[in-house]
Amino acid sequence: MSQTVDRALSILPLLAEGPANLEQVATRLDVHKSTALRLLRTLHEHGMVYRQQDQRYRLGARLFALAQEAMENLDVREIAHPHLVALNEACGHTVHLAVYEEGEVVYIDKVESRYPVRMYSRIGKPVAITVAAVAKLLLADLPEAELRAVAERLDYPAYTARSTPNAAAFLAELARVREQGWASDLGGHEESVNCVGAPIRGADGRVGAAMSVSAPNVVVSTEELLALRPLVLRTAEAISRDYSGRTPGKDPKHPKVRNERQS
Repeated sequence: MSQTVDRALSILPLLAEGPANLEQVATRLDVHKSTALRLLRTLHEHGMVYRQQDQRYRLGARLFALAQEAMENLDVREIAHPHLVALNEACGHTVHLAVYEEGEVVYIDKVESRYPVRMYSRIGKPVAITVAAVAKLLLADLPEAELRAVAERLDYPAYTARSTPNAAAFLAELARVREQGWASDLGGHEESVNCVGAPIRGADGRVGAAMSVSAPNVVVSTEELLALRPLVLRTAEAISRDYSGRTPGKDPKHPKVRNERQS
């Protein structure tokens, strides 16, 4: 990278910490004030920085507009897919990616199990929202008032004896998911199928998607599937890094895994 470009780009993280004057910028870059001024003027012409009335510089509106446009054009499915394939190759089980849209949780990607016994699920199909691990992860991140409203209007089908019975139980389950940072469905939709999932976070720290590993108990026991939880969490964190540009765990909105409870 050219030295001029490198120095200009180094100004942006400095100003992200707060407004700075010419001397502060020159000192941080270890250059003469005339060089710092030339760089700042160029960035100002392109809207990347703005000079305030107190002669200090801050990040410019154009930079935020570009960042917002870039975020809006990110395709979480495209970003996540190589990670989902790698996870599938590591464990052999079905891997799903889902998002919450217009009141439904929908699968947007799937990598099939390598085993003959496979799950009946397809891309574009809504999931069983009151029991699915991915649904719990996505709904658990909603604002409290919105979450309660959603929980109250949902139906609670008794798919199995382990299905979520009512809104109160659902809210309690989502509170656990929010606290522990992962979710499971242990026979809640189908008696013979278990699932463990983890959240994928965007640049704002919010859950924008969720991923999971699912397997029938004729292939792997509940305990063996739950033992994959660290691998699932690492995969979700890797996707989050690529999707958000942040390091998961450093954002206060990103909960750490607090315990090893089964949900």
